Amino acid sequence: MIINNIIRNKQLIFSRFITFGILTLFLLISVYSFSQNTNDENNFQQCRACHTIGSGKLVGPDLKGVTDRRDEAWLISFIQNSQKLIQSGNEQAVKIFNENNRIPMPPHNLTDDQVRGIIKYIANGGKLGADQAKVAPNEDTEVKIAEDTAHLIVETKRDEQENMRWVLFVMVILLLVSIVDLAKTKILKAKWIHYIVIITSLFIISEIIFVEATSLGRQQYYQPDQPVWFSHKVHAGQNQIDCKYCHFTVEKSMHAGIPPVSVCMNCHSQVKKGTRTGTKEISKIYDAIKNNEPIAWVKVYNLPDHVYFNHAQHVNVGQIDCIRCHGDVAKMDQIIEVPELSMGWCISCHRTEKVHFESNKFYDQYTELHKKLKDGEMPGVTVQNIGGDECAKCHY
Repeated sequence: MIINNIIRNKQLIFSRFITFGILTLFLLISVYSFSQNTNDENNFQQCRACHTIGSGKLVGPDLKGVTDRRDEAWLISFIQNSQKLIQSGNEQAVKIFNENNRIPMPPHNLTDDQVRGIIKYIANGGKLGADQAKVAPNEDTEVKIAEDTAHLIVETKRDEQENMRWVLFVMVILLLVSIVDLAKTKILKAKWIHYIVIITSLFIISEIIFVEATSLGRQQYYQPDQPVWFSHKVHAGQNQIDCKYCHFTVEKSMHAGIPPVSVCMNCHSQVKKGTRTGTKEISKIYDAIKNNEPIAWVKVYNLPDHVYFNHAQHVNVGQIDCIRCHGDVAKMDQIIEVPELSMGWCISCHRTEKVHFESNKFYDQYTELHKKLKDGEMPGVTVQNIGGDECAKCHY
């Protein structure tokens, strides 16, 4: 009798452990999948990094009037996963993608109702409707939100990664406990529970490993703090300084280059006080000059060691605008990595980007392609036509 009670107690404890583990898993998955705030206004903040409502194009198009141009079902699909819609060949989605420099919009883990709330918020001009019980933010708050949106995206991304780690940890524990009890301890008699836990654990663990493996070497939304608070929005936007003035090696080198302090001093020998930071940040430039030390800028865009990319080849020969890969930095205070920089992202551009074929004498050697152009057999020559999708072009 005593032994039976002990066994029953162990079974009860083990069952509770399994139940607790599964509930914890579902909780973590729900946090990971639906980490956005259900408030319509807060949900829209992740859109502010790339869009405005009536203030013109940012990284992506102005959203004013989008509810008149597109139906609700299409908007829900596009907002939740634009790349899926583009890859399906949807003409409207492909057109928008091409018109906005082929910068992919990241997928959003939002429910249909959450997206409808965002659509309603956009249709109302970026203001809360009368039926939405919340005081609309004042102008200063809206400016602060717009400036901090990139930081919000970064933090959201980090939270998602942290939740992924916890999900992986819980699943590994559940998998090990189920295998040990099934093979040795045999506390839980209902074997079908073990089978469900093991299959589910293996599936989720495999999915996480696959996602993490395909993300190796990528750091989308990377936004490191810099030693000097430098605003591209002020320099490239308000003051309209050309990118090539500071990054002066971009047309003749593999690297765009980080400008030395001497380039900063071309202007800041006269401009000694900023409108937003006063003398605090500019004084760091003078300190670097005085100590004869370079400013330790943190590189934002990084590629794996096995990938070759040449800025001069793209900017000088291909005449690709900086905004195509870096987003509209003239609207950014703090630089953030916008695209995912995956191989698929690069190849999709190579397959559609036209080469300046006839104006570059280097391409005279492609006599067969010239003949096809002359005979009207092809409308133009893409990067793919001259070997832009060959492995050795970027990996050697």
